[in-house]
Amino acid sequence: MLHLLKQPWPWYVAGPLIGLTVPALLLLGNKSFGISSSLRHICASCMPANIPFFKYDWKKEAWNLFFICGILLGGMLTVKLLGDPNPVSVNPTLAKELAGYGITDYRNLIPEDIMNWRSLFTLKGFLLMIPGGFLVGFGSRYAGGCTSGHAIMGLSNLQWASLVATVCFMIGGFIMANLILPLILSL
Repeated sequence: MLHLLKQPWPWYVAGPLIGLTVPALLLLGNKSFGISSSLRHICASCMPANIPFFKYDWKKEAWNLFFICGILLGGMLTVKLLGDPNPVSVNPTLAKELAGYGITDYRNLIPEDIMNWRSLFTLKGFLLMIPGGFLVGFGSRYAGGCTSGHAIMGLSNLQWASLVATVCFMIGGFIMANLILPLILSL
């Protein structure tokens, strides 16, 4: 059994398991699945500022904070107990392309060649981490949720706004991965 847990699960197993969280949350407590809303709950519970966006009864959504803590704890336990000490397996064609951008270290899920404290003080690292992080946060707020909330929960509830948001996420992802990211990595 441990061997099965250490291997990547095929899409036809992992996908339905993720998809089943939607009806489970709806049936168990009429709750919505989404990750970015948790940051709002954390800010509402911790910030003493008088900001209208954070003035609501966040305690009704405390379950979401436990959900996020479970994701964090589950991830940490998985890395500790089931982590693979070998470098991340990268397709040779992609590895050759990434080497052209100076990315050759595959020991971690996120390449330390571009994501580290030293890189933060380079133009490439700064663009990836600061404006990139801001745009992800701004985009999820502007869209009224993140990819998990819209693509998993919203689409399963047949929400038109979630379909539009998911299509925009996908188009933005394709543009970023194929046009903008190569420009940033070549800096």
